[in-house]
Amino acid sequence: MKSSQKSGWLSTIENSIRRNRSLVLMYTVMTILSLPFVYPFWWMITSSLKPFEDIFDYPPTLLPKRWAFENYQNVFELQPFARQFANSLYIAAGVTIAVLFLSSLAGYAFARIRFRGNGLLFVMILSAIMMPAEVTIIPLFSYIQDIGLDNNHIPLIVLPTFGSAGVVAVFMMRQYFLGLPTEVEEAAFIDGLSRWGIYWRIALPLARPALVAVAILTFLHSWNLFLEPLVLINDQEMFTLPLALRGYTDPYGQPLWGEQLAATTLSVIPVLIIYIFAQQHVVESFAFSGTKG
Repeated sequence: MKSSQKSGWLSTIENSIRRNRSLVLMYTVMTILSLPFVYPFWWMITSSLKPFEDIFDYPPTLLPKRWAFENYQNVFELQPFARQFANSLYIAAGVTIAVLFLSSLAGYAFARIRFRGNGLLFVMILSAIMMPAEVTIIPLFSYIQDIGLDNNHIPLIVLPTFGSAGVVAVFMMRQYFLGLPTEVEEAAFIDGLSRWGIYWRIALPLARPALVAVAILTFLHSWNLFLEPLVLINDQEMFTLPLALRGYTDPYGQPLWGEQLAATTLSVIPVLIIYIFAQQHVVESFAFSGTKG
């Protein structure tokens, strides 16, 4: 009896050791594979704290030899960076809110309401993705200038909402709604709940993972938008961050590397924070969005 108990304990310990070895090996391999992706971010952050003459030292150092915190001070002195940061923040937030509302409505309609031309209209909306922004930017600029909205943030909110960001969001929401069971909605409809009530009280809460994924992707798209602000905005106070980053140059047009890297580091913080806290919802939404067509 004691011998069998002893062998059972030994077997448990051996299994635990094997499992721990497997975990250690897996995390070691994953750490090694992540280095090519992590190192550029580490280099950007540490180089933003180096004086110019140390940034391109060879071999590169993992930590600054001398800390140059003045790079971050110069970011705010050379340009109205705080105002530009706020511009990008509220524009991206406005685009995200508008896309979430409109894409969830359109996605639910395409997934649940059968009407004549449903499929054709959906394909026509998807075809908008194939139209590059560079093709339409000149007529858009001409039209926006005619109506007096050039050098204004309103087009920077409207254009992505009804452009590629909105189209991708409609596709993702439709796919997610198609994968949800219809029994609860049918029961609510029998109980007298309106179509709007079903959408607002039942479908929308169930689609939270898809909404989070759409919010992150839309926010990131708007945050990084460059071409439209470049064409439509000419006042430095109205610049968004992508335009602001290109402005850290000396009188000869050469980059001020310390200030550029410092500004870039500050600009990635909001997106990084949002993605870290919501990455699970993004993976779940993408895994679920391809289940039905």
